[in-house]
Amino acid sequence: MQKTIYLFSISTHPDTISINSLEITLLKPAINFEQYDYLIATSKQVALALKQYSSEYKMKKVLSISNATAESMKKIGCKTLEIGSGYGDDLSDIISKYPKKTKWLYLRAKEVASNFVQEKVENGFLIDEVVVYESQCSQSIKNLSLDPYSTLIFTSPSSVKCFLQTNKLLSTHNIIVIGESTKKSLPSNIYCKVSKKTTINACVELAQNK
Repeated sequence: MQKTIYLFSISTHPDTISINSLEITLLKPAINFEQYDYLIATSKQVALALKQYSSEYKMKKVLSISNATAESMKKIGCKTLEIGSGYGDDLSDIISKYPKKTKWLYLRAKEVASNFVQEKVENGFLIDEVVVYESQCSQSIKNLSLDPYSTLIFTSPSSVKCFLQTNKLLSTHNIIVIGESTKKSLPSNIYCKVSKKTTINACVELAQNK
């Protein structure tokens, strides 16, 4: 009998029980897009936030952390500069290829898992950061009643953090995470599998092929 797969994410998948782990609040700080050469986006929520602005942002190419983020930015009219493999460290390597005088704008959440921007700034790169959305744990993730032998897929460090506020991870759970940053957010005594690709589809395929 196929075991139940729970997906903790703000996205859904038809082969899982999708639990919306975060509630998103979009912000609209004043931004002068003209002073930047390129934008940096590390989540699909950035596209939702940018839709609140007039069209100046569409003139800028975007360095996106993943294909999913790049696609969301493309849908609102932005062009792609480059696409990372899903990790902040990868974006750091890409930024290193550009002249230090290049002006970047990192559109981000209030809380982020990677400090790649701080490291680049300390090395002389010109990167401004603007918080365009914030998140909090959703009601859906609290007080869950889970099958102790089910598969749990976590797609971000925040989804792990929210789960652990009111739930426990058991040794009988099959735990799958979307990347290394999410893995690091788990308790050190918890075993998990890391998806080879930083996509929800890849995580679900790994769960189904167990």
